[in-house]
Amino acid sequence: MPLRHAAGNRLCFFAACFSAVLLPASPARSQQRPLQTPDAEIMPAGVVRAEIGFDFLQDVNFPVSGLTGDLTAVGDLNLRMGVGRIVEIQLQGAIQNFLDVKKQVPGITPIHLTGRTSTRDAGDYTVSTKVRLWGETPRVPALAFRFGFMIPDSNQARGIGTNTTNIYASLIAQKHFWRFNTFGTAGLAVMQSPGALFSQNDVAIYGAAFILPLHPRVNLAGEVFGRHNFRKLAPAIFGTESRAQARLGFQIFAGGFKWDVAGIAGLTSRDPSSGFTFGLSRDIRLFDFSKIQ
Repeated sequence: MPLRHAAGNRLCFFAACFSAVLLPASPARSQQRPLQTPDAEIMPAGVVRAEIGFDFLQDVNFPVSGLTGDLTAVGDLNLRMGVGRIVEIQLQGAIQNFLDVKKQVPGITPIHLTGRTSTRDAGDYTVSTKVRLWGETPRVPALAFRFGFMIPDSNQARGIGTNTTNIYASLIAQKHFWRFNTFGTAGLAVMQSPGALFSQNDVAIYGAAFILPLHPRVNLAGEVFGRHNFRKLAPAIFGTESRAQARLGFQIFAGGFKWDVAGIAGLTSRDPSSGFTFGLSRDIRLFDFSKIQ
């Protein structure tokens, strides 16, 4: 696909998603932004949750390209839609990533910066399905199974993405303790290794998060989320190394939207030293599931 055509498609997609956020919406039940850890709840059938945000991360390292710098993600999208009583589908990705290069060392792939000391690229997109196995009871947490794959939309020559296809599967548990909402995930990701032909790396994925109401319109939210590589790091598995972040912030309900803001701290040497994210979310009812059964 020509670059101009692909960029036009992404722009139209962004415009459609942003317009959808502005449509009349149903009241929010559970919210995910600014967290990355998935919850076990399923969106009501026929309802789409449209989330869009902006991330700024300092001192992010990309071993595949050898670049280190400040990363800005514009149009960080997350679309969740219920397609049945126990099934939800999800699309995640960034419209555009911008990297202000602070340091450059030789990597394992040739790169061509789009600027003198900067580069930009489209983000990769992840498509996933979540299935609720059982609901929460006073004694037992809710449990869901989530699986999906990452579509390689990035260009490895830009120095940000790896242009690889990754597959993952995980279990999600969620339990409420009065108003205190806790949830976590654990699973496995099969990641294509950019530095070696016909090679892959299996890594563990994990996350633990909470949401605590402080006021009818304000929640405190926090998490630790990441992946763990069990192999000795070598050029052959660059791009699949361990990564982890901690996030702490607020969800604010105002004007028919859910607004969010959070601080970010990296937990490995390749993650950002610091950063922040902010965004907004809204639910849109596309159809009445009860009328099409």
